[in-house]
Amino acid sequence: MAIERLVEPTAAGNDLDEEKIEISLRPLTFSEYIGQEHLKNNIKLAIDAVKKRNDGSTLDHVLLYGPPGLGKTTMAGVIAHELGANLRVTSGPAIERAGDLASILTNLADGDILFIDEIHRLRRTVEEVLYSAMEDYKLDIVIGKGPAARSVRLDLPHFTVIGATTRTGSLAGPLRDRFGIIHRLEYYKEPEIEQIIHRTANILNTDIRPDAETLLATRSRLTPRIANRIFKRVRDYADVNGDGIIDRSIAEGALKLMEIDYLGLDPADRNMLRLMLENYGDRPVGLNTIAALTGDEATTIEDYYEPYLLQLGLLARTPRGRLVTEKGRKHLQNPENRV
Repeated sequence: MAIERLVEPTAAGNDLDEEKIEISLRPLTFSEYIGQEHLKNNIKLAIDAVKKRNDGSTLDHVLLYGPPGLGKTTMAGVIAHELGANLRVTSGPAIERAGDLASILTNLADGDILFIDEIHRLRRTVEEVLYSAMEDYKLDIVIGKGPAARSVRLDLPHFTVIGATTRTGSLAGPLRDRFGIIHRLEYYKEPEIEQIIHRTANILNTDIRPDAETLLATRSRLTPRIANRIFKRVRDYADVNGDGIIDRSIAEGALKLMEIDYLGLDPADRNMLRLMLENYGDRPVGLNTIAALTGDEATTIEDYYEPYLLQLGLLARTPRGRLVTEKGRKHLQNPENRV
């Protein structure tokens, strides 16, 4: 059985209140959006250019890629807000047929933004409809069946597609080429995560000490979504076991309870590394084998476990499979460094 992960970037809340809190934490403007300075500067330049021209043109289609939890969906909301445009949100798996996409596109207005999360999971038949829609603002649909079938081309309003993906290599080349602005979101720096935690604390009216902010930042896997999720759990711990003020001792107690170590690794990370070492030692391990060992899907290993472990140098990818590095081995062997 797979281990439930607090630091899972895509883990969802169990109730509407959790979802409302998550949404309320999202910044709406570039000035509120912390980090990703290179991305912000480039997107802001493109938006300012569109506004200055004021000729009815729309922002080029935008593709945002990178590990989950770094702010791709939030950036789409910021772009829409800065443009004063309506934002329509959907996802690749939700668009099952070409007709579903046609329905979405024909209900857009001029200047609207269509955000497609997990765009790499669009079906090929849906992608083909999207090609002409993005490039020519035309929609080609087939009416009828058999000999009576005929193709009809409809005009679409000028809109902007913002696609988000964790696996840009899985995008078809023709689709990727239709994006005029392509940017990768990088892992954040710890001072930026501290700013995000401080901002979250202010929004949630929670008193947190600077040294506690620093501690939580080091355990948040350099990912804003995880930082916010850990902060909310630490806030719960402070309310139950203290006076609601988060100081370093409260933060340490909460992190110990959650079993998040000084590198931000949780039990699931350590379990995967440990199983690889115990069963295969220094030999490379295939992705499907790791998935069988941990009880997770291979895509889960590739998308959510690997990126951060590779970033830390605890895991290596070789032509023959994944390998726990000497650094990863030492981390597991030193109990003082675990939690």
